[in-house]
Amino acid sequence: MMGIGLFSSDMAIDLGTANTLVYVKGKGIILNEPSVVAYHVKDGKKQVLAVGEDAKLMLGRTPGSIQAIRPMREGVIADFDVAEEMIKHFIRKVHKRTTFSKPKIIVCVPHGATPVEKRAIRQSVLSAGARRAGLIAEPIAAAIGAGMPITDPTGSMVVDIGGGTTEVAVLSLGDIVYARSVRVGGDRMDEAIISYLRRQQNLLVGESTAERIKTSIGTARMPDDGRGASIQIRGRDLLNGVPKEIEINQAQVAEALAEPVQQICEAVMIALEATPPDLAADIVDRGVMLTGGGALLGELDLALREQTGLPISIADQSLNCVALGTGKALEYEKQLRHVIDYDS
Repeated sequence: MMGIGLFSSDMAIDLGTANTLVYVKGKGIILNEPSVVAYHVKDGKKQVLAVGEDAKLMLGRTPGSIQAIRPMREGVIADFDVAEEMIKHFIRKVHKRTTFSKPKIIVCVPHGATPVEKRAIRQSVLSAGARRAGLIAEPIAAAIGAGMPITDPTGSMVVDIGGGTTEVAVLSLGDIVYARSVRVGGDRMDEAIISYLRRQQNLLVGESTAERIKTSIGTARMPDDGRGASIQIRGRDLLNGVPKEIEINQAQVAEALAEPVQQICEAVMIALEATPPDLAADIVDRGVMLTGGGALLGELDLALREQTGLPISIADQSLNCVALGTGKALEYEKQLRHVIDYDS
């Protein structure tokens, strides 16, 4: 079982706003945890208390001495030191033998990230213990993970709706023909639900409640009966300041999510307008592939189909697409080396 190959456990990391996934070469995805870090501030020094699943439970429920934060915002690093701690923690969890070798790591970055943001990601991966850090554009990774034939000379369109960003890209011959990244994603949907409830129901709910509403009854278009399913939610009444419980139905959620959904549709429309005619013809034939957690929003494919008139399909493991694709790029590095950027 022992062999020199064992030590070079190269990894691919999908460093997401909501979840971070780690793919180990030859093993597949072996870690999928929320991108949350909780730390204790003592004498001005930060001590990490929990990372991932455990830290997520603390979000919005911490006392003053403990802070639970998400170091990634809108697909890029918002808090450098904390992000580095988080990457270190995840690498350690996966890569037991730290003494022998440093792994080579490929990370995906949103297409719209600036050079500074890209360098921040590269730096934090390197200082977390990587031998080399390669970057791959997120839409390419998502398309590979969704099993699209990106190396063919035909146009493929992928829409990756993540926690912080939505990436819309048209790919052909293994590279990006046109891509745009809008900073609307799952987080923006949660915020829309929070502000809707505050305006319409005078109820203040936290991010975790909003996320629960979105995942359980979230929908992108009005239910046919004008109400749809409903769930009970609890929050604080703004009128008299005490906690209370109300019922919210799908029609209300659809109304709350109308704006972020519209922004995603617009991004797709603008990308279609900017696509060269022959590739656009391929997309009409092939349709659009939705990946990312946002693709799981109810009826989103139908809402997009109504807007664009194109066939829309949802990737099989939409939550894992980017990590799987980044992992494939690691396994087939020779064929895909032009999309991985190692230098700088």
